[in-house]
Amino acid sequence: MDIRRDFYLNKLIDRKHNGLIKVITGIRRCGKSYLMNTIFYNYLLENGVDEKHIIRFAFDSADDLYLIGENLIAVEKEKRGVDPEKFMEYIRSQMIDSEMYYLLLDEVQMLDCFESVLNSYLRRNNADVYVTGSNARFLSKDIITEFAGRGDEIHMYPLNFSEFMSVYKGDKYEGLTEYMLYGGIPLVVLRGGANDKISSLETLFSEIYIRDIYKRNKVRNQGELEDLLNILSSSIGSLTNPEKLKNTFRTVKKLKITSNTVRKYLDYLEDSFLIESAQRYDIRGKAYIETPKKYYFSDLGLRNARIAFRQFEQTHAMENVIYNELRMRGYNVDVGVVTVAENKDGKVVRKYLEVDFVCNLGSVRYYIQSAYSIPDEEKMLQEIRPFRKINDSFRKIIITRDMVPKHYDEHGILTLNIYDFLLEPSSIEC
Repeated sequence: MDIRRDFYLNKLIDRKHNGLIKVITGIRRCGKSYLMNTIFYNYLLENGVDEKHIIRFAFDSADDLYLIGENLIAVEKEKRGVDPEKFMEYIRSQMIDSEMYYLLLDEVQMLDCFESVLNSYLRRNNADVYVTGSNARFLSKDIITEFAGRGDEIHMYPLNFSEFMSVYKGDKYEGLTEYMLYGGIPLVVLRGGANDKISSLETLFSEIYIRDIYKRNKVRNQGELEDLLNILSSSIGSLTNPEKLKNTFRTVKKLKITSNTVRKYLDYLEDSFLIESAQRYDIRGKAYIETPKKYYFSDLGLRNARIAFRQFEQTHAMENVIYNELRMRGYNVDVGVVTVAENKDGKVVRKYLEVDFVCNLGSVRYYIQSAYSIPDEEKMLQEIRPFRKINDSFRKIIITRDMVPKHYDEHGILTLNIYDFLLEPSSIEC
């Protein structure tokens, strides 16, 4: 079954012929190769590009390597990269005229000196280069630096809810519950039953994601890193920092670990795209607060698999889904803090009110609260209280799972349900 990824296809289309190497990054199994080799390839064909001018090459394909006189088994056994001279000779034999050629290169990290080889094609006016990779280097946030300023990153996430619903058989209410439980990794979404989905997620986590992190970072104490993952999985959307996590290790796990080690492990997990952090931002003071931060998982199915589906709080899961959706749409997302002074028993007491998300994209800013349910006026007053303390004109939004119609209150605060937010990208814009 085909899953449309129009959001990312349009990003590739917009970047055609821009003189840069299009580097598709993202967590393993999120659909990078399928986007490039199937969706984008078919787009090119449908828009009049001769298939002879589309050169697809997968460096982990025995058949493709045979074309250039390489042997996949030999490459693996000898633990070496593919010979760049053989590859470039093959490309020269394919580019036989001055018309535009599209190079779609998969698992390009297996090519020796791939940065230099790809950068060399930018000197040709008739080469448009697109690449994916899935080893530790391509699962790193800093891969784009490998191309010396000549790379253009398209970062890909697992399926968002709209993409998920394009292949889901039930209604959106059942769909959101399943999406928050099993996530949006395409191969998991296409599995038939709960047991198959759970098995796939557990296998992906243990045999691919964790193994990549160990390999890239040469982690010696693997148990510590996995314990940290378990702690983060149990506390998504909670404010924390390395010092607090260190103390959790000592009191709960009875393990001694330094805050510097915890910080290093957090960097590894973020660098692999498994988690993302949201920094605190003082809205009135217009300044970032170094610590603590909130951590969210790029895929909730992986998070749930990590803790064996024992802990499924829909409030936190919904907050994670909203965060991921905002990031996919291109927003920078912080955790907002509003400092207020209140008189209590004749003393001035400082309080910190939280805004779940401060979202910025260029000159656009939104303040967003995630409220699983708003059963009464007291809960509503609690949600809007931080908004009333913000003295600017940026839009303030409450997203709830309650089936309420989209509406504004007398203070101009927008309330909408999560289904409209997730299925209608423009729902918060007007």
